[in-house]
Parts: sequence; C-alpha cells; structure tokens
Amino acid sequence: MITDCTALILAGGHSRRMGCDKTALQFDGQSLLQRMVDLMQTLFPAVLVSVRQIRADIDVAQVCDEIPDAGPLAGLCAGLARVETPWVFAVAADMPGLLPEVVEQLATCRKINQAVVPVINGFPQPLTAFYATSTLPALKAALARGERSVHASLIGLNVCRVDETSLRRTDAQLTSFNDLDTPEDVAAWRKMRSAGIQELDR
Repeated sequence: MITDCTALILAGGHSRRMGCDKTALQFDGQSLLQRMVDLMQTLFPAVLVSVRQIRADIDVAQVCDEIPDAGPLAGLCAGLARVETPWVFAVAADMPGLLPEVVEQLATCRKINQAVVPVINGFPQPLTAFYATSTLPALKAALARGERSVHASLIGLNVCRVDETSLRRTDAQLTSFNDLDTPEDVAAWRKMRSAGIQELDR
C-alpha cells in the first residue's frame, strides 16, 4: 500500500473516437472504470474519480472539473485540489493492462521530484504518473493560460522521466500503457488477452 498517495482516475473524457462511453465497456463482467477502481483500491488508501458529472455506477469519491471540457489537465487540477495526501497517482480509466508492479516501480522514483512520468517510445505518459500536490499552482496557471497538455504544463518543475528500458524490467511487453481509444483498440486488446489466457492454459 502506497500510503502517502491518492489514486486519481481520470474518467471525464467524451470518448469521441470510441463512439460510446468507453469507461462503461465490459470486461469479465466489470466496466473498465470499475476494474480500475478495484485495482487502485489495492494500492492506495484513497481513490478519487475525475468525472464530467457525478456517476451513480461507482461507489467512490468523485470530483468534477472546475473548467468544463478543458481536458485531462483540468481533471488533474481538480483532483490535486481535493486530495489530502501529498501525492496523487493519476491514471486514465481506459488502461486495463496496468500492472500494480509498474505503479509500485514508479512510486520508488518520487524522492525529491515533483512528478514521475513514464516515457514510452519517446512519448511521455502523463496519465500514468505521480504528481506531488506542490505542482498544483503551476498546473492551474498553465490551465488558466489555456494549456491543455499535462506534460507541457510540467515545464520548469522537477520531473523524473522513467524510460521504457527500466519499465520493461517490470512489464516486458509494456501492456500497462495500452489505452483503449477506439473499437479497434478494444478488439486488439481482447484478442491479445485471449491469446495470453490460452497460453497460460497450456
């Protein structure tokens, strides 16, 4: 249990590329969102979900963005302003392959840093990352300037970027960072997961 941190699940997107609310997609009888809630509850003492409007299908604390339709940065700011812990682990709701060991690995990199952000194929993954509450003033200022990118908003802060070579020691295939944005992503994930289960059964 990572006791000095709150899990912040970002579930306020419009899912335009999916064509439906992707957080409600069912896997093994559970929605994507509920799966992530359950996982986060095994790792953190508190879980908070960032939403566009309060949802009745989950039984955890929820927070709405102060600025509607301002993207994940608004959700992150709302969450950071709400929590009582010095750290937040921000994660998108649509990442069913996230391994708890990856979260634990990232947690060890915090030390004197203000944020810990994985980098996969050269691209930062700011929605599978740790943020200190001390980042809130800078992030809110970026939001007020019209910034929408979480990663760009971290410029000037003390950020630990964890490269994929290090992460592969924990997650060889980096499946923790597969997000489901389109129906094709969902089909590919189901196929990959089915193949993995069949391999385990041999």
